[in-house]
Amino acid sequence: MRLMAVMLLALALVSPAAAVNPDEVLDDPRLEQRARDLSLNLRCLVCQNQSIDDSNAELARDLRLLVRERLEAGDSDEEVIDYIVSRYGEFVLLTPRLSFQTVLLWGAPVLILLIGGGIMMTYARGRGKATVTPGTTVLSEAEQAELAKVLEDRDRRS
Repeated sequence: MRLMAVMLLALALVSPAAAVNPDEVLDDPRLEQRARDLSLNLRCLVCQNQSIDDSNAELARDLRLLVRERLEAGDSDEEVIDYIVSRYGEFVLLTPRLSFQTVLLWGAPVLILLIGGGIMMTYARGRGKATVTPGTTVLSEAEQAELAKVLEDRDRRS
């Protein structure tokens, strides 16, 4: 029983917790909830794949304060996100927006594989065909029949 209590305590200490400090919390609960929702979708630029809501980094704290500042100024959620993206770039979004650049980024490897596969198939089809190089002659029907006869005799001997 004691072991179970220690394990639960250890698990509780390891689980991620929001890094929002009490002095950052807004007085208006609706604005605070909007700030939390927005913060969950913004990437900490120091921690990479962690939201600013979960990060203890100074830059994440600055971004959380900036989000709250913009909300208090009356910006909509979309305006806050646009403002942050204009300052820090698309990389700050944990879920990137669908745009030409993101489609190109995700579609380029597939396109390259398709083009490569097409080139390989064309090359493989071309290798199966007999090609006549300059300076060589094609066998006549009589010569082909003679060659077939010689090969058949050779196969019988072996």
